[in-house]
Order: sequence, then structure tokens, then C-alpha cells
Amino acid sequence: MKEPDDQDTEVGRSERSKSSGSQSRGSSQTLSKSTTKEDKLLEDTDETLTEGGESYLEDEESEEEDWEGSSSSFQDYYKETTGDSRSMETSGSAAEEAEEEVKKKISESFFYDYIEMVSMPFVTPDSDIPLELMILVHSFGYDCKKRANLQLLDSHTIMYIAGNQLIILNLKTKEQMYLRSIGGTGIGVIGVHPYKTHFAVAEKGVAPKIIIYEYPSLRPYRILRDGADFGYAYVDFNYSGTLLASVGSSPDHTLTIWDWKEEQPILRTKAFSQEVFKVTFNPEDDEQLTTAGSGHIKFWEMAQTFTGLKLQGFLGRFGKTATTDIEGYMELPDGKVLSGSEWGNMLVWEAGLIKVELCRTASTVCHHGPINQIMLDEGEVITIGSDGWVRIWDFETIDTADTVDETGLLEIEPINELQVDKNVKLFSMIKMNEAGNNFWLAQDSSGAIWKLDLSFSNITQDPECLFSFHSGAVEALAVSPITYLMATTSLDCTVRIYDFASKLFLTRVKFKQGGTALAWVPRLVSFTGAQIIIGFEDGVVRVLELYDPKGLTIFAGRRKYSDADLHLKHVFKPHTAQVTALAFERDGEILATGSKDKTVFFFEVEKDYKPIGYINTPGPVCQLVWSPVSHPESTLLIFCENGYVLEAPFPTIKADVEDHDIVTYEINDMCIKCFHFSSVKSKILRLIEVEKRRKQKELKEKEKEERRKRLAAQMGDEKVAEDKEEEEEEEEEEEEEPLPEIFIPSTPCHILCGFYSGPGKFWVSLGGYDSGFLYHCELPPYDKSSDITQKKDEPFDFRFLENTDDNPIHTITFSINQDFMFCGMHNGAIRVYILSQNDSSLTTLESYWHFTVHDNNYGCITSISTSFDDHFLVTTGADGNIFVFTVFSLFDLRESMKAKVPSPRFGIETEPIPEDIEDPKAYSIENARKKREHDRLMKEVEEMKAKKREQLKALRNRYQRLLEMNEELPKHMQFKRTDFNIDSKIRAEMNRKTAHKIQQVEKELAWEKEKHELGLKKLEKRFRDSLEGDTIVVHAIQSDHKITSYRLVKPSKYFKSKRPSQSDRRASKLERYEKEGTGRKDSQKETGGDTSVPEESIIEKGKLFRPKTLSQIMIENQIEKTKKLILKAERAQQKIQQRNKEWEELYKSKPADDYEDPKDVQAIKEAQVFMGDFNLKTAPDYKIPEHMRINAAKKEEELGQLDSMTHSKKMYLNKSILSLRDLKVAVIEEIQCLVQELKNIQSTLHISKHIPIPQIPHIHPEEVPEKRFHYDEEILLAFKQQRMKNEDEKPPSVEQAGPVGSGGGFLRSSYAKDGDLTTRESLSRASRTSAFSLDLPKSSEFERADPIDVEMEIIKRKEIKNIYMQQYLANRIKELIVTFDAELHLLRHQKLKLDIQMKLSDLNHVTLFQEMLLLKNFEKQENILQERVNSLDKEEQEMQWRINESMKEMEEKKNEITRLQDQEKALYATFIAAVGENNKFANFLMKVLKKRMKRAKKKEVEGDAEEDEESEESSEEESSLESDEDESISEDEVFDDSICPTNCDVGLFELALQLREKRLDIEEALVEEKKILDNLKKEYDTLSKKVKIVATNLNAAEEDLEAYQREKQQQLNEILVVIPLKLHQIEHVVFGEIPTDLSGTLVFSNHSLSRLQGRIVQLQEENSKQQKLNKEWRERRKQLIREKREMAKTIHKMEETVRDLMISKFGRVIDLAALQTLSVNTTLEELRIKKLRKELTNAKEIKQWEEKIAQVRWELMMKTKEHTKKLHQMNDLCIEKKKLDSRLNTLQNQQGNAFQGPRKADIVAREKVTQLIRLQAEKILALKHEISILRKKGGIILPPIKFPSERRTDEAF
Repeated sequence: MKEPDDQDTEVGRSERSKSSGSQSRGSSQTLSKSTTKEDKLLEDTDETLTEGGESYLEDEESEEEDWEGSSSSFQDYYKETTGDSRSMETSGSAAEEAEEEVKKKISESFFYDYIEMVSMPFVTPDSDIPLELMILVHSFGYDCKKRANLQLLDSHTIMYIAGNQLIILNLKTKEQMYLRSIGGTGIGVIGVHPYKTHFAVAEKGVAPKIIIYEYPSLRPYRILRDGADFGYAYVDFNYSGTLLASVGSSPDHTLTIWDWKEEQPILRTKAFSQEVFKVTFNPEDDEQLTTAGSGHIKFWEMAQTFTGLKLQGFLGRFGKTATTDIEGYMELPDGKVLSGSEWGNMLVWEAGLIKVELCRTASTVCHHGPINQIMLDEGEVITIGSDGWVRIWDFETIDTADTVDETGLLEIEPINELQVDKNVKLFSMIKMNEAGNNFWLAQDSSGAIWKLDLSFSNITQDPECLFSFHSGAVEALAVSPITYLMATTSLDCTVRIYDFASKLFLTRVKFKQGGTALAWVPRLVSFTGAQIIIGFEDGVVRVLELYDPKGLTIFAGRRKYSDADLHLKHVFKPHTAQVTALAFERDGEILATGSKDKTVFFFEVEKDYKPIGYINTPGPVCQLVWSPVSHPESTLLIFCENGYVLEAPFPTIKADVEDHDIVTYEINDMCIKCFHFSSVKSKILRLIEVEKRRKQKELKEKEKEERRKRLAAQMGDEKVAEDKEEEEEEEEEEEEEPLPEIFIPSTPCHILCGFYSGPGKFWVSLGGYDSGFLYHCELPPYDKSSDITQKKDEPFDFRFLENTDDNPIHTITFSINQDFMFCGMHNGAIRVYILSQNDSSLTTLESYWHFTVHDNNYGCITSISTSFDDHFLVTTGADGNIFVFTVFSLFDLRESMKAKVPSPRFGIETEPIPEDIEDPKAYSIENARKKREHDRLMKEVEEMKAKKREQLKALRNRYQRLLEMNEELPKHMQFKRTDFNIDSKIRAEMNRKTAHKIQQVEKELAWEKEKHELGLKKLEKRFRDSLEGDTIVVHAIQSDHKITSYRLVKPSKYFKSKRPSQSDRRASKLERYEKEGTGRKDSQKETGGDTSVPEESIIEKGKLFRPKTLSQIMIENQIEKTKKLILKAERAQQKIQQRNKEWEELYKSKPADDYEDPKDVQAIKEAQVFMGDFNLKTAPDYKIPEHMRINAAKKEEELGQLDSMTHSKKMYLNKSILSLRDLKVAVIEEIQCLVQELKNIQSTLHISKHIPIPQIPHIHPEEVPEKRFHYDEEILLAFKQQRMKNEDEKPPSVEQAGPVGSGGGFLRSSYAKDGDLTTRESLSRASRTSAFSLDLPKSSEFERADPIDVEMEIIKRKEIKNIYMQQYLANRIKELIVTFDAELHLLRHQKLKLDIQMKLSDLNHVTLFQEMLLLKNFEKQENILQERVNSLDKEEQEMQWRINESMKEMEEKKNEITRLQDQEKALYATFIAAVGENNKFANFLMKVLKKRMKRAKKKEVEGDAEEDEESEESSEEESSLESDEDESISEDEVFDDSICPTNCDVGLFELALQLREKRLDIEEALVEEKKILDNLKKEYDTLSKKVKIVATNLNAAEEDLEAYQREKQQQLNEILVVIPLKLHQIEHVVFGEIPTDLSGTLVFSNHSLSRLQGRIVQLQEENSKQQKLNKEWRERRKQLIREKREMAKTIHKMEETVRDLMISKFGRVIDLAALQTLSVNTTLEELRIKKLRKELTNAKEIKQWEEKIAQVRWELMMKTKEHTKKLHQMNDLCIEKKKLDSRLNTLQNQQGNAFQGPRKADIVAREKVTQLIRLQAEKILALKHEISILRKKGGIILPPIKFPSERRTDEAF
């Protein structure tokens, strides 16, 4: 028989169809056997069905509809899947059967044979192992986290999956029935027919099947094949039960619709690309389905197309709603779907979209967590959530739900709700069919099955927990050594006790942390077998005592006891990580505990588990095994996960050692043997292949030899020889395949388990690559000097295990007689090997029995154990299941077999329970011991520091006194810093010249320098920019100690992105503004100011030196006088106003009778809130102050500060190490000098008197890493020469290796050169010293004469001196070395301390980073709430400002109204004063004054609305004297106010009319002001209401923000924070010792604690002081009351005196303020000053005009004189002309008739004269015109007009 696990997982689909065909044929054989009585097994039918072909979904976001299916006939699919297994043998041929379209129908009475189909145990062939070696008798586990793992078959029967079994449980009798999986590879999901007549079991594995069982017969009815590739995720029957829907698990997720009675798939398609959780039919319509899963929901519909029936899928679109995994949903009758969400709200889907999201009131979620199931029952919607609540909702409300706003939320409330219990996580729920009851069964993923009553009536029963199980993997198992009891533990924090013989659960106990290891205390320790020991994940180990509580003394009123109970006996914490192994020594003296913290702790059991000590292991411990009794010595075998196996001897128990004297529990002197496993599997496989080939070769040789013999017998020797040659040629032509390569995995494979085989020998099982074998190993001898991390050990023997390459053994146990080896496999199977007696080498490890019981995927067996008598075997798995088997034996189980619970010890009730360790951060035993020792050392160090501080203080005081003495000396005697300077001129000149030369060279090499610098920068940017510096390792000189600097990288982004504070940003802006302002001023001075300043200065100088006139002096005097008067009046007025203001402030500051000081009120309020209460951040009502609120930006700044602090500390230490390196260099230089001097001295001494010369220390290359690639010219030249030499010497064949070797030599020479560079100067100095010191001995060599006595004495003295100097120099060298080593040790100690701080800072960095991530998650919502608060606050401030402005305006209007009323009263007072007392027309004039008049409107208004307002205004125009006016209404109609009565003063009448107009103006103004005041009041009331609303909203927003801040603080509180404390910092002690549990303590800073302690004394002092002050203030109050009364009397007397003085001086009481403020008429004085200034200006102007007139008159006189002169000249010319005319006439008369016509000369002369006369006439007219102009005011004198003709005329004359 083949093992069921041994299946090929890489088979293709065609191979799977073949295998399914073969299986079907096997099934048909079984079918033929089971139905032989029937005449016909199958019936013919004409029906044909179409098969849905496979198709795949397109993109999820596509909006196109998915049409999937296939129109292929069922015939092809039927042939592919079942072949001919279902057909009967007929007389027709195979061709005819293939072409036949009529298909066969399965008979309804057909059943499969369960015995033939069910998977059976695998037994090695040809072995005597029975199949019934072990039989499952009970299951105590439950896979509570498996989806839909609770189904109801009838009212008292449920079923659920447990590994490879389907368990059917009777709720009444608690009996279990088991159905084994068919394929043996696990069960995926189960489903029940709606009529409870059948149920489906969908399996897992390659090509899994769905088996339909008939109930209650439990016979296999139908088998559905090829519905999924590797498993099913969910199955569901339709409402009528005719169809079955299944969906596959990863990776195919195939959705298939089955006609399950015919075993035919109707439709098939790919459901989705991600995990699908569930598929269901619509109860109202079988053609509609819904699938949901990871991030999706999809709606399906069967549609009839022209190609056949297909599935149409619509993907649900989430839209604005966040995408969520959908676990629970429900189809509504009208086609809508109601689904849950991850955040707990319900989503209503319609047409593939979210119609509305349902939540509770105030937008709270329906469930706090995912909704796992939604059901419709009796018109009500039931939802169950992972929060443990069951809520009932109204169906009509959900069905008609619709959105009401843009949020898409609709608030509804549940009708009823039920909380099952705390820490309950409901996963699924089914209804029980009980008439008259509404009972439900619920699956709790926390490990329980509940019975719930959802009737919600007065007789409703409380939730009942029917069964309780472990939640998750069962970590450990232990069985009692004397009875049928077992204990289990898990990470669900529980420890459970079972009676597996009686199949009963007895009791459980729960702790704060989960259990990881478990062991039953042996009888040598607890004879009654009543104790168990458990290791937990926080490193705590607890010892529990089991007892029967019924054996306790019974008292009246005692509660009902259970069958067993657990009592905490011991508790201790040896480890800091989870405990993985517990083991008692074979004599019960020692307990060993192993942990993942790489330690093994030993305890002395007899002394209440007193700690002995611990050892460190090279890896996490996974198993501890003590040597059996057969071994001569008791040793402990320690298996580590990373491939190490250690053997520790029996620890030495030190007697008479006090616990407090132990510094550490670490055991360093234990001789521990170590085996480091090295992979040999590849070698084994290689040997197997070699052996296989050897056997094949021998077989071939044997066949060839037989063939040769046959040929020799038949053909002869020649034919044999030819055949032999041919065979040799064939052998030469055949190439042997290469052997498998040797492979060793880079990561060591984990050790899973192991056990002793003999002294120093053991077997071990490994996982990973090395699985498949059991390895026999031997521990090497103990070698103290060997490094266990470098050694590699190989096993000396092995055992091959079949089919375990991917399925290693996880745990191994043996029967009592060592004849059975029980193995727990990785895939949840049990393997039992049959062994021979005393077979420690496992030579008979061949035959085995193999059976899969736990889940194949995640059901790895964690523990396996047999009962004390080997009758039972118990297994626990990671799938949460616990199975109990009976082992095959001759022993018959008795029906009444029951385990006996130990009786309680005497006094167990009164025995005190030890204090439990609940805090996971509590110190372990070793850490607590180290902490105590550290605190003691720190105390001693503090005392030493205090002494040193006192000494330093004394030295400081002494130094201060010396400084004071220096200061007291005279100035010329005091020391100055400059006294130490000699002459700085010479060195300054040398430095100047050197700097000049360097500058010249730098200029010459600037281009090359820049080029190489750029290349260097590129290299540094690529390789070195990420580092702060190289790592420096400084070695000590005399020891192996060394110290290494930190390898610093550049600071992180938080360090770089340090944000400037607000103050810094404002300061920078202010500086920029100031810079811009100064620059702007400078530019103004440079541009415009340069041209304007000189002109203004000139004008000012002219004004300054110009003498003042009398009028200016008068004006200035008048102005000064007026200013003095005005200033005097203003000062008086200001003084009065100041005094009034002070009085007002004084009166305002006067407190009311019930006044309380705000400071006192605030202090009282703070005292009531905070006094006596130190608020913790973990308190639910903790209110975060504003200054303590944190956000992501502040947290990033904290991260930056932390990074900068750690960076600075590391940088400081690196600098210290660098200084130490420099010190070493200096020490070496000095030692070299001293050694050279020592050699010089020894050269003068006899060799017998020499002492050994100390060795000169050297500089290691790693101490100067910066010089690693620093070369000078000498080194480069030497390298070049060496390279050329090597190229010349070496032959061409080795030229390629030359550069490498030379490069290595070059580097070595560079190191040596670097080391020499540090000492070059010292050597030169030493050489000079030696040259100087050797001069004398050399000179003495030439003197060979015998020395005299004096010379001998000198030589002896020199010899003595040299011997002394020799010893002194040696001591000096030793002192330098010792001093340097001491400095290095001290700095190394400081670095170790800093390493601790850096580790703590790393922890703090992790915490801060976690907080920053958390704060970033909260940042968005917090910003929204903060913005809302800010906007409301701003709105409230604006409204408050508007209210204040309205109040100011109202106050102004009230003052204006008061002023107008005062004006009206003044008007009446003025009128009455003007009329006089005895005027007979007074009444008439008063009536005229008071008469109401309708005045014309100033502005015309239009519209009815405005006319109404006018009427209202006219009706409201009433003055303060309206009552008097109403009384005289009847009289107003009699008199006429338009005519002044006779004998009435017309002036008074006119005054009355004028005052009436003024009165009417005042009244109109009053009405307008009152109207405005009313509007302001309305606006004020409106704003007040709005402010209240805004204030309410603001308070609500602040509360929301505060709640969010509190939630954020709670989330921050949940982050684990490491707080390192020293023992002296812990003041919480119990009985003088520090308790092991510090979970109930508070952590205060020293400052806070001292402040709180000091506050007690301060409060006492303040209380007494306040009492004293209270008494003093009471006395002061009484005195003030008396003084107030006396002062009031004095004020009254002074007022009377002032009044009498006023009457005596002024005749009446006057206003002194008005008198004091009486001033000049400012307007009049200003007009006078203006008049004087105008007169002065006019006088200046008149004077200017008079000067102009005088100037013009003088010019006029000069012109007149000139004109007169011209007239005289003209007169002379006229006379001359007359004379000439007469002369001419005479001449003409004398000539006679000689010349009758005019001559040409006469004509020319006449023309000239005529022209001259014309010009003179023009000049005369011009002069006249000038005179007339000059006579006018403002005339302008022009130069005389000169014509060209005039000039010509003058020339002519």
C-alpha cells in the first residue's frame, strides 16, 4: 500500500485527470461490489447538460460585464474526468460508445463504500505492524480560527473539522464520532444541506474532492471532482438543496456550480484574483450568487445566452468608501446585498454600488471591529462581530435605508443587543432547531463554543459556554507519571488539565503571558505527582500544584467545587526571553531551563528551586535532555536551534554561600563539550549514488560474463575475443554522468529534536536541507582553547527516513520499554518505528506505521507523549487540536477507567500564595543580581566622587585665594599674560616670508591643484561622503587591550531637517527688514539727498544771519504768549482729566462686596483639580495640557535632538580616542629619544653593567587609517624604482603577477613609512643628542696615557652618574608605557559606559520612531479637528469683537442722547433766563417754543415701505418734555404763533422762534439716535445668541479634540517604552527587599519626586503663613473700616468749607475745573497773528514796489533827457535843412534856364533826406511809446529799436 502523503505535487492537469480516472475506476469497482443486488446500476436518459468552461476575469477596474462559461457539451467533460468508470459493459463497440450522446444518470440509491475510499495508515510492506496500531479515542482541540468550522446537523448534533478528521459531536452525551478524510491531505471546509439530510466535506490537497455524505447514515453519497487545484475555501447549498456552489482556495479561486446529485459541474469560472472567503446563493433566487473576500465583493447571475448558460459577474465598486475585506454579508429579497466592513459599519449594495453606509448615533460604528456574519431571521437582521456583540436590527429600516447627506451615512440603532463575554471574538453562528426557543450556537475564535439565547425576554438565559479550547497552536504537553492526566499550554495564556482516559476537561488557569514550555514534575520531587512546571514567553517559570478541591475541609456556604484545581507554588524568572525547554535531572535534584535568550539556568529543587547558576549557549535553546540512569554520569544535552549541541556536566552546588554575596550567577568554570553540526547530506547522497553505480556496474559485468560464457559455448573463443573488444570499445564510448556536487547551506539548518544514544553520543533531527535523515553524532573532547564558532563537526552515522525530505521529524518520544519510537512530523502525521530491545544505535529503524491526523498545511505536531503505562498516546499540533490514541496492546481498556486527581496537601488552603510576576518587563534573576551589584558599585563610586569633589573644592579655594592675592598686589607687581612672550618680531618676519613663498607656489600650481581636487571630491562623494571618519583602533603597549572608535555615518534626515522655532524665524525677518531699511536709507542719502541738502543749508544760513524786524519780533512775542496761555490751560485740563481718570480707575478698581481675586479663584480651582493628585497619562480622565501636546513634527524634532546628542557623544569619544592615538605617537617619540640616550650612555659603560634596553613600541596600521593612502615623493620614487627593478628581473611568464606583488610591497612600505613618519623628528633629535654625547668618549680615545688619581675619580663619578641615568631612563620608559596603558584602560571603560548609553539611545530611538509613526497616523484627523477649533475660536473672537464694538457704539449713542437731552435742557434754561421772571408773555412764548411743527423732509423718499417708516418716525418724535406738550395741545389751536402780540418784545419772540427750530433739530437728532440705539441693541442680542451657539460648538469641538488627544495618548501609552533604572532608584520595597513584580509601581524622575517631597514642607509653611496673614488682614480690615468712616467725615467737612469759600468769593457755587481750564480765544488769537503776518507781508511787498517805481522813474528821467537831446538835434537839423532849402532855391534861380530838368544828384539827395526824416519820425514815436509805458505800473524798458537802414544812414553821414 502506498503512503497517502507520498503524492506528486507537480503533476499537470492532464495527469490529474488520469489519476482521477483511475480513482474513479477504483470507485466503480467498489460500487459494483456494494450494489450487486441491483439489476441495473445506471439508467439511460436523454438529458444533456452543458459544462461551464473556465475563463478568467479581466481587470478588476473594467466596467464591462463578465461573461464566463462554456457551450461545450457535458459529454467531453464527462470523458475527461470519469472516463468509462461509470458506464456498464454493453454489447456495443467502444467507437459506438464514444459517439453516443445519451448520458447515464446515477441512481438515487447509489452509495460509495466508505471503507474502500477512506485514507488508511501506511505500514511498511512485509512488516508485521497492524493497521490498528493506534486508534483515535478522543479529541480535546478545536480549530476555532477556521472559517465556518461549526455546523449543526440536528438539534443536538454538531460537527466541526479537526485536522484530517471530521468530528460529529453529540451535545447531550458529549460523544464523538469521526469521519476520516478520503484523500488523507486534510479537510478545507464543510457545509450542510438546508434539509439536514446531507452534508458536504470539501478536502484539501492536489485535485481535492468534495464528498457528499448522507445523514444520519454517514455513508458517502456523491463525490465531486476537479472543482479546485489545491483546496476549497467555501461551499454552500442553495435554498432548495438541488445545487451546490464551491469556491477554490489559492491560487485558482475557481467558482463552480454543481448538480451534486449527478456529480456534474454546471458552470465554472474564476471568481477573483485575490482570496475569496465565501460564496452563497440568494435564498429568493437560485440564479443569483454572491462572493466576497479580500478587498472585494462580487455579484453573480446565471444568464441564458445563445451559446448556453453562463455566469455574469459584477464587481462591487466602493467609490468614496474605503476598500475593505468583506467577511459577512446577506442577500436581501429585492436583490440588494447587506455586507459588513473591517471598521464595523454595514454597507447596503444596490446595482453594484454602495447605496448607503449604516452606522449608529453620533456616527459611531455598529461593531468595534469586523462584522463576521449577517443573517436574516424572523424579519430581523442579526449581525455578529469580532467585538463579542450580537446585535438585532430592524429589517424594514435597513431595506428602505437611503442617504440623507453627502457623507453617505445613515444612523440607526439596534433593536436588541447581547454581549457574550469579555475577550470573546465571534466568528460564526448557527441557529438550533428547538421549538419554542431561539437558541443559537456561536463559534468563538478565542477558543470556545457558546450557546446563546436571542429571545430577549424576561426569561432569557445568560450565554453559556458549552466547550472551551485552546486558541491557536498548542505549544507544550506533559503527561502525569502516575495517572491518566495531562497538561497543555498555549500562547492564549492558559494552562489546562485533562483526564484523557475519561475524556474529561478538568480545569484551567490563565496568566498574563502565554505558555511555551511544560513539564510534569517527577515523582522523585513530588511523590503524589501533583506538580507541573510551566515556562512562559516572558521568561517566567511557574510551579503549579494540582489537587482535588473536594478533599478540602468543607465549610458552610462554600461554593461548588470542580473536579480539579491548580495552586501556584513557586514563581521565578530566570530568562529574559521565552522559555523553550524544561528538564529535571534523573535524580530530581536539578532543574534546567532553556530559553531563546541563549542561556540555560540550573536550580536546586530541594531548596525551593534555589538558583545555582547559568551558562551561555551559542544559539537559542530548543531542547534539553538529561542523561538516563544507564549513563555513568549525569549530564545535560543542550540542543540549540542554529546547529550547536552542548553537553554540560552536573553543576556544582556550592554550600554555605549567601545569596547576597553572589555577584553573578554565570558559571564560567564548567567543562562544556560542544558539537557544531556541519551538513553532510550532500556527501551521503553522493555515497548513495556511488554505491548505486557500483552495484549497476557489477550487475553489468555479471551479465557480460554470462553472455561471454554462452558465446564461448556456442561460437568459440575467436567470437568471444571479438565480442570482448567490442564491449571494451562501447565502455570507452560510454561517458559516466558526473556525481552530485557537495553542497553545504550557507545558513545552518535548524535542529528540531534529539536524544541520547549513549555516553557522549546522541541522535538529532534537522529541518531544511538536512531533513530526511537521523544523524548519529559524538561529542568531541572538551577543549578550552578551541573556538566553538569556527569548528565544524560531522556525524559518524545516519539513518535514512523515507519520505521526509520536505516533512522532517519535529518531536520524538519513546515507549517505556524502548520498543516504540513515536515521531511527530511537520505535516501533522504520526510515525511509529518498531525497535529492538536495547537498540540505541537504531539498527532496526526500518519498519514504521504512518498516519496523518493533524492539518497537513499548518498542523505541525508540537508535542507527543505516551501515558505512564504506554496505553495511550497524546499529540498536540499547531492547528490547536489535541488527539488521544490507544496504543495496540493486549491490555483491554476498562469502561470505567478514570484518572485520579491528587488529594490536597494538609494546610494548602492556609498556605500563602507567592507573589506572581505579571510584569513582562520585570528583572530576571541574573539581571536583578547585576542591578544590585551595579547599584552597590555606583554607591561606592559616588562616595569616591564626593571625596574628590571636596579635594577639588579645596584646591579651587586655594587657587582663588592666590588670584585674590595677585590682585591685591600693586599694578607693577602683578603677573600678566604678556610677561611670557619673549620676542615675536623675528618669528613674525619668518612667517611672513614663508607665507609669501607659499602663495607664489600655490599660484603656480593652482590649475593642477584644482584638477586633482575635483577628482578627489568626486571619489569622496562616491565612497566617503556617507562617513564621518575612519575607524581608529588604538592598542595598548603592554597588554592586548584595545579601543576602537565609532564608525560614524552622517546624521539622519531627522537630524538634518531640524525646524527653526517661531522666534528664530521672526528674528531672521527682523534682521532682513533692518538690513533693507539701512540700505534704503543709504541709497536715499546717495541719490536725492545730495542735491537738496546744499540749497536748504544755504537758505537756512540766510535766514539765520538775516536780522529780525520789529514786526517779526511782535508776532513771535504774541505767538509765544498765546502758546503759554494755551499750554497752561491744556496742562490744567490734562491735570483735571488725569485726576478724573485716576478717580474713575480707583472707583473701577473698587471691588464689590462679593468680589474675589481672580488669582485666588484660579489657585483654588487648580488646587481642587490638581492638589493631592498626580495625574498619570494612563488615567482615562487624563487631560493633556496644551504645552504637553505632541505631534509628528515635534516628535521628528525629538528624533533629531536624539540623533544629534548621540552623534555629539560619539564624536567626542572619537576625538578622545584620536587624542589618545596622538598621545601614543608622542610617547613612542619620547621612548625613541630615551632609548637613543640609553644607548649612548651604555656605550660609555662596561657591558657587565648594561641593563636590557626596552623594546620600542610601534604604531599599528589600523591606528593611523588616514595615512593608509598618503604618500610623499620619496615613497613614490621608491615605488617606481622597485617596480622597474621587478620588471627587469622577472621573466615574461610572471609579469602579470608583478604589479600585484609590487602593489602589496608598496602598501607595506607605505605602512612602514607612515610609522617612520611619526618618529622622524625624534630620530633626528636623538641623532643630534647622540652626536653630542659621543664627542667626549671619542676625544678620550686618543689619550692613552695612564690617568691620574683625579681623572680616575672623575671617571668613577661619571660612571656612577651614567649608571643612575641608565636606570632613570629605563624607569622613565616604563612609566610612560604604564601611564599610556592606564589612560587607554580608563578611556576604554568610558567607552563601555557610552556603549550602554548608545544602546539605550537606540531603544529610545525605536520608541520615538514608533511614536512618530503613530502620530503621523493621527496627524490628518488631528489637523482637521484643530482647524475646526481654530476656525470656531476665530469666529468667536470676531463676534466678540463685534459685540464689543456694538457696546462701544451703544455707549457712544447713549452719551450722544444724554448730550442732546442736556442741550434741550440748556435751551429751555436759556429761554427762561432770557424771558425773565415777571414777563406776562412768558406762557405765550413758552407755547410758541413747545409747539409741535411738521417740518418738510430733507430728502424725498419713494415707496410705500418708506412712507410707513416716515409715519413711524413722526410718531416717535417726542422730546423729553412731551408730556407738557400734550397738556397744551388744546391751547395750541387758539393762539397764532406767526404774529407777535402787542406790547411783546419782538426780540424775545424772534428768539423763541429760533429756539424752537433748534429744539426741533434736537428732537429729530434724538429720534434718529434712539432708532440707531435700538438697532444696535437688536444687533447686540443677535450677536450674543450667535456667540453662545459658536461657544457651544467650540466647546464640542474642543471636547472632540481633547477626546482625540486622549485616544492618541492612549495609543502612545500602549507603545512599549524601555526605562532603565538602577537599584538605588527603586524605592518600592517590601519587607526591606525589592519585590519581583514592579508592575504596580510608578516611575518618577528624581526632580519630580524631590519636588513632591519638598512640596509637603512648603505646604506646611504656606499653611502657617496663610493663617498668620489671614489674622493680620482681618485686623487690617477693621482698621480700614474705621479709617474709612473718619475719612468720610473729613471729606464732608472739607466740602462744606469749599462751598462756603466759593459763595463768599464768587457769590455762588462754580465749577473750578471750568475756571482752571479757562483760556484765551484761540481763534481770535490765531486771526490776530494771521493779521500781523499779513500786514508784514504787505509791507514787504509795498516796499518792493516802491523800489521798483523809483528805479523806473530814474530810467524815465534818463530816457527823457536822451529824448530831449534828440529833439534838440532834430531842431538843429530842421534849421540846417531850412538853410539848405533856401540856398538851393537861390542856386536854382541863379542858374536860370541852364538846367531845365532835375538833376540825378538832387534826386538822390532828396531821397536820403526824406528817408532820414522818416526815420527820425519813427524814433520820436518809439520814444513816446516808451514814455507812456514807463509811466504805467510794472512797465518794462526795452532797448531802443535800431533798424539797418539807420545804420546805413549813419554811415552815409
